[in-house]
Amino acid sequence: MDIKKNSANIVSISRIFVAFAAIALLFRHTTTSYIISVILTAIAFSMDGVDGYLARKYGQASQLGAVLDIMGDRIVEAIYWIVFAVLGWLPVIFPIICVTRAFVTDNIRSVALTKGMTPFGMQSTEWGKYICASKFMKISYAVAKVAAFILISIAYIPGLPENAANLINTIAVVLAWIAIIFCIVRGIPVIAESGKLFE
Repeated sequence: MDIKKNSANIVSISRIFVAFAAIALLFRHTTTSYIISVILTAIAFSMDGVDGYLARKYGQASQLGAVLDIMGDRIVEAIYWIVFAVLGWLPVIFPIICVTRAFVTDNIRSVALTKGMTPFGMQSTEWGKYICASKFMKISYAVAKVAAFILISIAYIPGLPENAANLINTIAVVLAWIAIIFCIVRGIPVIAESGKLFE
């Protein structure tokens, strides 16, 4: 495999394993493991921007790259929602919404791929393009999600003063709700515009 020609795809796949490592450390329940987990979480989510940058810089944009990028996003996001719910840090409704939305939108997008469309290119209306593909919506969703995941992890660092932990956790939960609302809203255009794929 030519690493340079596939660097974006390698980053897309590698970030999944970075996120797995970050999540695994949360089960060690030590201050050091939680701090390393927070750092790895930040790295895993920053890699989402790196793969897009490499794809544009080296002309590696492709349907495979788009699929790997979305797959990486789905896996990384889902494991955080699921594990936080398992640990009792968030209600189970968060992973339920995330996973349900992912199954629905990604199945629709897989049909779009068979018709030669990119996952985000299937949106034909202006409002659909804005909600699914605009920089503002993508960045807002990403920031809320990443900030929530990092702050939730920080809030449960063993030995953190209770007042600080409670404040951080409150902010994190608000951001988690904002993120999950973005998750739902950004799936609406995919469903609303899917009818044309089955005509």
